[in-house]
Amino acid sequence: MSNKWLVGVDIGGTTIKIAFVSETGELIKKWEIPTNTSDNGVFITKEIADSIDTEVKQLQETKDKLLAIGLGAPGFIEMETGFIYEAVNIGWKNYHLKEDLETITQLPVMIDNDANVAALGEMWKGAGDGAKDLLCVTLGTGVGGGVISNGQIIHGENGMGGEIGHITSIVEGGAPCNCGRTGCIETIASATGIMRIAQEGLLHHPESRLQAIAIREGVLTAKDVFEAALIGDVYAEQIVEKVTFHLGLVIAGIANTINPKVIVIGGGVSKAGEQLLKPLRTHFNRFTLKRVSEAADFRIATLGNDAGVIGAAWLAKEYARAL
Repeated sequence: MSNKWLVGVDIGGTTIKIAFVSETGELIKKWEIPTNTSDNGVFITKEIADSIDTEVKQLQETKDKLLAIGLGAPGFIEMETGFIYEAVNIGWKNYHLKEDLETITQLPVMIDNDANVAALGEMWKGAGDGAKDLLCVTLGTGVGGGVISNGQIIHGENGMGGEIGHITSIVEGGAPCNCGRTGCIETIASATGIMRIAQEGLLHHPESRLQAIAIREGVLTAKDVFEAALIGDVYAEQIVEKVTFHLGLVIAGIANTINPKVIVIGGGVSKAGEQLLKPLRTHFNRFTLKRVSEAADFRIATLGNDAGVIGAAWLAKEYARAL
């Protein structure tokens, strides 16, 4: 170990999380800056670089202390070159992010998709506990994920590996997805998907406590559904059953292909914990080969919002080692 620091950067549509991380994965300093999406995100790299410089000085260190930068970004990314084809929420299109950030910071930079980076974080220091064959599924506003095989993220031919959220779950008559197709698992198992399913069926279930919540609050959340199911609301239980059936089927198909040791479930919906995992395991076991299901251990993600910066630091560590 060189006693240097890694820099982990996790770019989101609202904030950019940045951290100094030791080479063994311990957080040294973590902070956030706003994501400046004005002029199609042209100022972001400069603001990241300036923020890193400021924090180094405040910690009474020099830039020589920094080994490399790892960065997780949304959108379609060519990992080897760090070229962003498109990141809609940021404004980037056909942008040489790696090249730009390396020029400004004078540090080596490695970039990957934010969902992949979060999966690496859970593998390294989170629920994955070092497992080299791991599937990470994030159930948030959408459904994201990362597939790790033999310790390496699966990127595919042009960076689209691991797009779990857009596996078709309802072949005909499914809800529209942001990708332009219909019936993706994202339309069912995301927080917004669960909310949509609950809202659409309310007219037929006036007896459900979800009806009263919708009238009072004006909108339902995934949390409302799981809380109602927990106290025996039949309609809410039916929604949880539907969601976990489709999610279990999708995860089983992936598991039959990659044979993971650990399946990590993260994102806001994962806060339901065992209430989510118990029916999910049941449906998963129904659709997997026996040896696959015997090998796979479901776990709730443990790193929360730190997964991105820790996974990005792992990227930086591996990249620096290869240089």
